[in-house]
Amino acid sequence: MEGQTLNGAVSGAGHAMVELGASPAPARGAEWAGRVRAEVQQAVVGQDIVIERALVALLADGHVLIEGMPGLAKTLLVKSLASALGVEFERVQFTPDLLPADVVGTMVFQPQRGEFTTHKGPIFANLVLADEINRAPAKVQSALLEAMQERQVTIGGTSHMLPRPFLVMATQNPVEQEGTYPLPEAQTDRFLFKLVVDYPAEHEEHGMLRRWGRLTEQPRVTAVSSADELLALRAGVDAVYVSDDLQRYVLALVRATRELARGRGSAANGRPAPLVYGASPRATLALVQASRALAFVRAQDFATPAMVQELFADAVRHRIGLTYEAEAEQITPDAILKRVVETTPVPSR
Repeated sequence: MEGQTLNGAVSGAGHAMVELGASPAPARGAEWAGRVRAEVQQAVVGQDIVIERALVALLADGHVLIEGMPGLAKTLLVKSLASALGVEFERVQFTPDLLPADVVGTMVFQPQRGEFTTHKGPIFANLVLADEINRAPAKVQSALLEAMQERQVTIGGTSHMLPRPFLVMATQNPVEQEGTYPLPEAQTDRFLFKLVVDYPAEHEEHGMLRRWGRLTEQPRVTAVSSADELLALRAGVDAVYVSDDLQRYVLALVRATRELARGRGSAANGRPAPLVYGASPRATLALVQASRALAFVRAQDFATPAMVQELFADAVRHRIGLTYEAEAEQITPDAILKRVVETTPVPSR
């Protein structure tokens, strides 16, 4: 995952503040994030950026797609996060023979009463892990669309609201091809972030050996938060200030990807269009919402261009489509998005 630390600031009068308990919203958000992060790190060594992005997604009410090679603790991360949050958790192992009813539920006939009753599936949880989501066929993947977007599912012609909060965190393997089905664009667009998990550093891997090397002493993650606390904190996220200049900057970044798809834009450098399509308006909303949440967990009451730049690849890499020529040249989405950031003027105030 390509990361950047770029300086930028947005100032504005009247930054909104709300009271949650006895602490101002930004301080409360940083305290909550630190508490949950520390508990998750009882089991997960390293992956600090991925953990922070997951916390941002929780506060921004957005789903997360986590991509990485096998054995990089993707599933462990999500399970540990659910345990630390103290929310209802369900894991669905996606396989080629999975049916939509296995995820959302179905109608079950009760012979004693001579009627059908609703049997709710594992989707009825606060945090749902869709493990190896690209192993399920399209009809199962499409069963998640209504749940992810509308926060409801339809069983037997009746709509059922999902619990609040409700988030899907999905994992996928980027290299395995046998028995896999690429996610359709309509589904990937519903993920707030696509996070790329890389191999750990040497000292982190050494830490795993010390922590997980004994069968009888396994780290345990306990609940340090709750669903009610998470819902209450979202009011503080909404209070984070986003200036008009920053909103226009977000628009400029997202619309630059569409210009590239048309063969225009400074990032193209006169070459053929590297993109089949650019980012959707959901990317614009995702960047603003995620920037608010990132400021919140870092104890700031306003979002900055640096935060937008930091989140840009995570929020957009799965919302753009590379041309066959770009793929043949081994051009990555992150390389294109990095160029977009470098060529888009940053607001000065």
